[in-house]
Amino acid sequence: MFTGIIEATGRITAITPKGQDITVTVDAGDLDMSDVKLGDSIATNGVCLTVVNFTANSYSADLSRETLNLTAFSQYKVGQVVNLEKAMLPTTRFGGHMVSGHIDGMATVVERAQVGRAIEFWLKAPASLAKYIAHKGSVAIDGISLTVNEVKGDQFKLTIVPHTAQETTINNFKPGVTVNLEVDVIARYLERLMQGASAATNESRVTMDMLARSGFMR
Repeated sequence: MFTGIIEATGRITAITPKGQDITVTVDAGDLDMSDVKLGDSIATNGVCLTVVNFTANSYSADLSRETLNLTAFSQYKVGQVVNLEKAMLPTTRFGGHMVSGHIDGMATVVERAQVGRAIEFWLKAPASLAKYIAHKGSVAIDGISLTVNEVKGDQFKLTIVPHTAQETTINNFKPGVTVNLEVDVIARYLERLMQGASAATNESRVTMDMLARSGFMR
């Protein structure tokens, strides 16, 4: 489990094909590697990766075909800058929101605008995930915990303060860029619970009309 508060940025230094899978090696930059062990989890651009090898300032991890299909890792090249966060501890200050590192899909940046000192982005989510994105709710974009400030259909707006832009990769985003998207896990659990007994038959009774009548939508 992660918080979406990025600890450092790193850089991919090697991508090694392993059949249909790959192994990536990441220069960890300023990430504190002193307590990292084999099998630990490090969120890399929001993707929970298991450390299979490491040095004092780098680590390697395996990515399955499933991960490559669901994330932007399939587009990355050597030199790609990535956001890094080690798994949270019981004593970790919870500054973001609950982030599992299990990417739901990819979103696309459609607009970028400077508003004062902040940057506003509009992103387009896959139609299957748009229902989980709510005004003032939380999303993780490339592992960054962010607040949704506006929603229009399958598009949503993010407002990025200077500190976030400086400490993460988001300052490099521009229209057309594909990013990793993880929706709020609570929304997923809520949907499953609201299905009741029909969940066992895979027949969802949760519709937009039902949510509106139940007070979940304005």
